[in-house]
Amino acid sequence: MALELRQQLKLAQQLVMTPQLQQAIKLLQLSRMELLETVQQEMLDNPFLEESQGDDGSAEPAEDRREKATEEVYDQDLAKDADWEDYLGEFASTPRLVQPREFEVAEDISPLEARYSAKPTLEGHLLWQLRLSSLSDAQKDIGEVIIGNLSSAGYLHASIDEIAQMTESDPSDVLTVLEKVQLFDPVGVAARDARECLLVQIKSLKYDRDPILLELIRSHLEDLEGKRYKPLLRKFKLDMEELKEYLDIIQSLDPLPGASFGGGEPTYVSPDVFVYKMGDEFVILLNEDGLPQLQLSNMNQMDMKGASDKEKEYCTEKMRSASWLIKSLYQRQRTLYKVMESIVRHQQAFFEVGVSRLAPLILKDIADDISMHESTVSRITTNKYVATPHGIFELKFFFNSGLELDDGSQVGSESVKALIKKFIADEDTKSPLSDERIGEMLKDHLKVNIARRTVAKYRTALDIPSSSRRKEHF
Repeated sequence: MALELRQQLKLAQQLVMTPQLQQAIKLLQLSRMELLETVQQEMLDNPFLEESQGDDGSAEPAEDRREKATEEVYDQDLAKDADWEDYLGEFASTPRLVQPREFEVAEDISPLEARYSAKPTLEGHLLWQLRLSSLSDAQKDIGEVIIGNLSSAGYLHASIDEIAQMTESDPSDVLTVLEKVQLFDPVGVAARDARECLLVQIKSLKYDRDPILLELIRSHLEDLEGKRYKPLLRKFKLDMEELKEYLDIIQSLDPLPGASFGGGEPTYVSPDVFVYKMGDEFVILLNEDGLPQLQLSNMNQMDMKGASDKEKEYCTEKMRSASWLIKSLYQRQRTLYKVMESIVRHQQAFFEVGVSRLAPLILKDIADDISMHESTVSRITTNKYVATPHGIFELKFFFNSGLELDDGSQVGSESVKALIKKFIADEDTKSPLSDERIGEMLKDHLKVNIARRTVAKYRTALDIPSSSRRKEHF
């Protein structure tokens, strides 16, 4: 059969992530301080981007200047949404005329000393991953015991048999869960010694196919530490350059995977949103303190007739980038407001009463309510904080699972945790409440049947010791 060349047309749809789209997605998940740094850096890099100074007394309105420059330099409506002068009034929940006073009230409800959030601990970080994993409930119970027996450096202090005895499970089941936990972030956590920690990281990096590297870690870490290289060169028939490559790989691993996590000391945060009550309604205000009001620079009016093609291309690209940044910032703030407004609608009881009335909520509920994708809601609620009449909370706090009540309704898991915390705070220290007794109290209070194991799980998540340990403490 003869070979021949043919031309063929084919149509296909493909999602292309442009740099502008990537920038818009990145802005969504930035915290407030990271956003300020990003905007300041963009203002330094882009000569067509500047901070609005308000009314400068110019006879020609700023909007007219932007539209005129747009017609000359770029044929699209770059200045659309660029004016932030009316930004807050467009989607604030109260008229603009009364907003200056409302900002003062918003500051009053969240004093500086209340604006802090605990740093993530190793235990909390691992428990969060455990709850999001595909493990069964029984395996998650084993995982919680494993995580509860880790040192500050991330090493497992209990043996497999001890954990099996504590969880009333088989040692093989404990080993299976342990292997899963060791692959959590940071990789290598829950290892029983340094060798196992490094071997887990090697496996995760797909370097475990090299038998020499595996043998160096398993049997010769002491030789490497003591720089006894000559016996290794003879044994593995390597030269010094090849051994140095193995050393570089081993040195790039982290023998103390849990050391990067603090002990939970507080770190101060600045809320992204203020929510407070005015009359019978809740008012939402975005915190724009320190965030520059951007506009296109007057440089876009310069004469381009004598400029080279390269200079024109540079100016056009920077002009386009400045306009896109302004639009992306506007969209970010607008999305944040819409998500917060939806959360207030879904969690009305929380804002009225407090944590004990927090309702079950998932990302899909908010996404359906505001007609956005779940990934967008997830990004905009990352590293964002809201100041409420009941304190400052991360937006992720409002999303929690639900427990079925006897009457068919649901109660949020965070509400159950709040009640457990309250019961234990009010208990008689000489006779602490057992998990079983707390379950009975929850049944009387919420009309919900909660197993003792579930109470223990929530108590562990709250970092509250068992009744016997609480009694010993007092």
